[in-house]
Amino acid sequence: MNTEQLLAQLNEQQRKAVQHVDGPLLIIAGAGSGKTRVITYRVAYLLAQGIPSWNILAVTFTNKAAEEMRVRVHKLLQESSGQAHQAAPLVSTYHSFCVRVLRQDIEKLGYQRSFVIYDDDDSLRLIKQCLREMNLDEKKSRPREIASIIDKAKDDLLDHESYQIYASASQSNFRQVIGEIYRRYQAKLKSNNALDFGDLIMLTVQLWQKQPEVLKQYQDRFQYLMVDEYQDTNHAQYILTKMLAHTHKNICVVGDEDQSIYMFRGADIRNILDFEKDYQQCLVIKLEQNYRSTENILESAHKVIQNNRYRKDKELWTDNSKGDPVNFYQVANEIEEANFIAGEIGRLVREDIMPREIAVFYRTNAQSRVLEDAFRRANLPHMIVGGQRFYERREVKDILAYLRVIINSQDSLNLQRIINIPNRGIGKTSLDLIEKYGQKQERGLVDVLHQADLVEGLKDRVRTVIKQFLQKIDEWRRDKSVLSASELAIKVIEESGYIKSLEDGTDEGEGRVENVKELISAIKEFEEQSENKTLEAYLEQIALISDLDTWQQEKNYVTLMTLHLAKGLEFNHVFMVGLEEGLLPHINSIESEIELEEERRLCYVGMTRAKKRLVLTSAAERRMNGVRRWNIPSRFILEAELAENPAQESFTDNSQPFPMQSVPETNGFRRGQRIAHEVFGEGSIVEVSGSGSDQKVIVDFDRSGRKKLLVKAANLKKL
Repeated sequence: MNTEQLLAQLNEQQRKAVQHVDGPLLIIAGAGSGKTRVITYRVAYLLAQGIPSWNILAVTFTNKAAEEMRVRVHKLLQESSGQAHQAAPLVSTYHSFCVRVLRQDIEKLGYQRSFVIYDDDDSLRLIKQCLREMNLDEKKSRPREIASIIDKAKDDLLDHESYQIYASASQSNFRQVIGEIYRRYQAKLKSNNALDFGDLIMLTVQLWQKQPEVLKQYQDRFQYLMVDEYQDTNHAQYILTKMLAHTHKNICVVGDEDQSIYMFRGADIRNILDFEKDYQQCLVIKLEQNYRSTENILESAHKVIQNNRYRKDKELWTDNSKGDPVNFYQVANEIEEANFIAGEIGRLVREDIMPREIAVFYRTNAQSRVLEDAFRRANLPHMIVGGQRFYERREVKDILAYLRVIINSQDSLNLQRIINIPNRGIGKTSLDLIEKYGQKQERGLVDVLHQADLVEGLKDRVRTVIKQFLQKIDEWRRDKSVLSASELAIKVIEESGYIKSLEDGTDEGEGRVENVKELISAIKEFEEQSENKTLEAYLEQIALISDLDTWQQEKNYVTLMTLHLAKGLEFNHVFMVGLEEGLLPHINSIESEIELEEERRLCYVGMTRAKKRLVLTSAAERRMNGVRRWNIPSRFILEAELAENPAQESFTDNSQPFPMQSVPETNGFRRGQRIAHEVFGEGSIVEVSGSGSDQKVIVDFDRSGRKKLLVKAANLKKL
């Protein structure tokens, strides 16, 4: 396939984007408009113009997206005449790219190249250690909240020193405490020769700022930069991208501000909205032809998203058929909602629709339980994406901790995890003595264990066990040079006694053994598929894995996932549940225009995943966090101009697996409704509870404040 044949497969706007070689380029790629196709074809076109693959870098956000792009580029290179011999350009996630940079030069920042990457659970354990050292109560200090604050600081390129200056200037005691925790946390990371996710990008930026000659090497090499999903970049990623593109300015970013839904992770929509200010000579191309959805789906989605103020003007169109109307159903409660969805999907499956063509989206993970129960009872094959991941299971993390200690002799955190797993008789009393000695001597766990003879109060038997354990770790380190990653893992599992400790005759124990065996299979699979087959490479790969990276659409089950995870995917049949005020949009976002617009974008993303059929549902009553709430349909339903359909009529004969639940008598009062009281005046209902003669409402009165009233005695007038 020559260049002319390659370009002939694109529409006019796609061709313009592909043929723009030099200078900044902003591609506004609407949902389903073929953005991945444009990126891969642009890579092939650049190569056809004689640009070496060495000089091209494509960056995206998930390993799955990066792998899909690699496969497409490789296929195009094979098909293109005269290019089959060329090596493909580097296609990477931001984090993987930064790991590459740091593996080469992190020693300039005082770390060793053998650093390990800590996951969220590891980070929490380190933060809890800091809290104990500072005599702070975990229940009051909330380690997860602290971890989130530190992560946000790193996204904003605030290291612990900068954060402490900021905290001191703010005169906030809370921030000053966080600043001290951050300092200790970072010190512990460094002493363990470990980085967390935020460090990967922040330290890369710091390296380039402190070592401009290192930055120049990368600027000279990657003269053509492409960034996918640019609307999802945070401040650190934005700065890193800008530094890399500074010299040549051959930067092409692809994205859609209407699909910016990761503000809670630090994504800044201004990065894409202001791209033309950063690169004033840039060309802007809009991809508005949608190849995915029907006209009806696009029309409803556009009616929703056009209510956002912070967006670029565009409207998707398609040559696809008008298709089925978008349907909205309001049901009594979350149980009826789940039963209705299970019934509808059961009908589709009986009509020979493959389960893998169907997805159910929801706003929060908590909504998945009743759906899963209904699917299980209806015997529908399904998979929840975003639940407990394989690599987060206890037994898997235990084995990985052994492997991490083997490759990183300074990893005190993982050493602490495995020192008494399986049970070696090194109990809490002994560990407390070791920890106190380490604090007194200002030494880490690794050093203290090697000096166990000096720890007062430690029993001789414990000293002997520690010595034997350390000798075994050293033996496995020597084995690493002669054994493959999978062979070493098998040896560790057997010689440590770990697998034997799981074989307790219970179903749970058998399940854990199966997970350990599956881990070995995963390592062998990695060795078969990866060029770099080392244990270090394997541990690096799984440290950067995301929820979607383990999802396999080719498996034949219905996919259940949050709306946030759904971005970038597509299904023939999509069901979106919980379209209620307070849920979508979420209650925490309603008071902020910026956050409300993000909720609208989230709804838009969910709607535009559907190719053929889109069904939206809401429940008049829903139990959330143990509390019953009465709801009104989401404002997004009104914006989409969708009329309610009777849910019962959507069931065919014998397809309704469970009896419908009736809605308690509400006397017509619902949350959000405007009412008047003869004494308190006008106000809005914020909560409804109970039913019949016991029904109560909480009302925010315009002049009288919040009141709780018994409906039968209050004589409320609906406005």
